[in-house]
Amino acid sequence: MSIRGASMTMATPDRRKGRRLPNAEELRAWRSFVETTEVVKSRIASRLQSDSSLSPGDYAVLLALSEAQDRQMRSSELAAHIGWERSRLSHHLGRMERRGLIQRQECATDPRGAEILLTATGSEAFRGATVPHLRAIRELFVDALTPEQIAAAGEIAAALRAHLDARPTQ
Repeated sequence: MSIRGASMTMATPDRRKGRRLPNAEELRAWRSFVETTEVVKSRIASRLQSDSSLSPGDYAVLLALSEAQDRQMRSSELAAHIGWERSRLSHHLGRMERRGLIQRQECATDPRGAEILLTATGSEAFRGATVPHLRAIRELFVDALTPEQIAAAGEIAAALRAHLDARPTQ
């Protein structure tokens, strides 16, 4: 929906659902939020890739495994932890395994499941990527905001997460 074409009629109730639709100001804020978030994510991802040859997905998996007990997790637990569908994770893990970043092994307690282990190569790649990645976050996100804005961004993210967690996935 175009923001330029939004009018005050946008604030009228949607009779089918009994809810108000966003007004023009709310839509402008939403669009700005989404577009800016995408630019920041894209630039951080680009820097991560150029600095370390890791994708954001690689980094998310390596981060989760580096923080896990014994540097390993069940694949289903890992998928839930990083918020991915299991099939997406499975394909991604295959690519990471071919690069030697992780290793998959049969789960001792459930032969249908797999344990994902962080390899020495994966650990080294993660350590090498972390400082440049954090530097990019500093330059592209933190340095653009005041401490008060950082606090507000954290509060907004927490409010959105709580709202989403309270609602069933649709």
